Amino acid sequence: MAASGQTLTMMPKTVQELAAAVEEPPSRYVRPEQERHAGLLAADEMPEPIPLIDLSRLTDTDEAEKLRAALHQWGLFLVTNHGIEDSLMDAMMSASKEFFRQPIEEKKKCSNLVEGKPFEIEGYGNDKTITKDQILDWQDRLHLTLEPEDERNFGKWPSHPESFRNVLHEYASRTKGIRDLILRSIANLLELDEDYFVNQLSNKATGFARFNYYPPCPRPDLVLGLKSHSDGGLLTILLVDEDVGGLQVQRDGKWYNVPAKPYTLVINLGDCMEIMNNGIFRSPIHRVVTNAEKERLSLAVSYRVDGEMVLEPASGLVDDKRPSRYKKLKTKDFVVGLIEHFLQGKRFIETLKI
Repeated sequence: MAASGQTLTMMPKTVQELAAAVEEPPSRYVRPEQERHAGLLAADEMPEPIPLIDLSRLTDTDEAEKLRAALHQWGLFLVTNHGIEDSLMDAMMSASKEFFRQPIEEKKKCSNLVEGKPFEIEGYGNDKTITKDQILDWQDRLHLTLEPEDERNFGKWPSHPESFRNVLHEYASRTKGIRDLILRSIANLLELDEDYFVNQLSNKATGFARFNYYPPCPRPDLVLGLKSHSDGGLLTILLVDEDVGGLQVQRDGKWYNVPAKPYTLVINLGDCMEIMNNGIFRSPIHRVVTNAEKERLSLAVSYRVDGEMVLEPASGLVDDKRPSRYKKLKTKDFVVGLIEHFLQGKRFIETLKI
């Protein structure tokens, strides 16, 4: 018992610890009955494959049209010839797995819960719990700031494995190049100035790495690794575990498995991009299902515009025939609403539609 009669707050168990200790998931993780009735693992047969885009050929008309079709139909796509060497992807995934396989005491050195301080998004742990009846996801995560580089908090970056920081730094430098290439390609498809979206990225634009660890779950039919949501930024570049699937995307109310192919990346649009392109290309709703026998790990690198920037559709995409479809607001206010709605399993962007 602490002084003045206050009970010390213990750090909650991580899902990794929980998975090793229970035969049934606690009720806090069990999805609502109506959701389970529809089948948490259910995935429909693909109407057509999710396009695989060759980034080295995006200047070719055929490849650009494949990208347009992917954005219209799915809001996400797979990429190859992206400029990240196989060896660097292997090193990034290996360092990530090594971090999560450390003893819990080591991982907690990067904890997002610090005694005497408010909840922090950055660091190792779980997402914030805001209500007693909030349904939790079957995952632990490590959330790190990448951009701006001078705002990196190395106190939260793992020091073990020793290679982690250098590998992540190199990997992040490559994803920035992919980001800019995709943004320019989307601008071309929308007949905007090629650098329109890239020019929205000031030196205060943000980038984050989120390492998602999904331990084996005893009841995949009851629990989700990550609830259905759409990403909030411009776009997300996802490195997935090629040995274990789990990512699903929603289209026309049905769920489809996103394939995991060796040395490809999955790229999806975020809500900021949906607003900026006036809803021509949408941010996809997606989720992660759990696996009874195998752990799964993914790395999502997400990019967002400066918090002080006003989010609104590009003027070149607004006219009498296609008026603005979204209310405008500052990015920092959008992020506040985004996080609050995500924790409740809702989409903030829906409240902004006109």
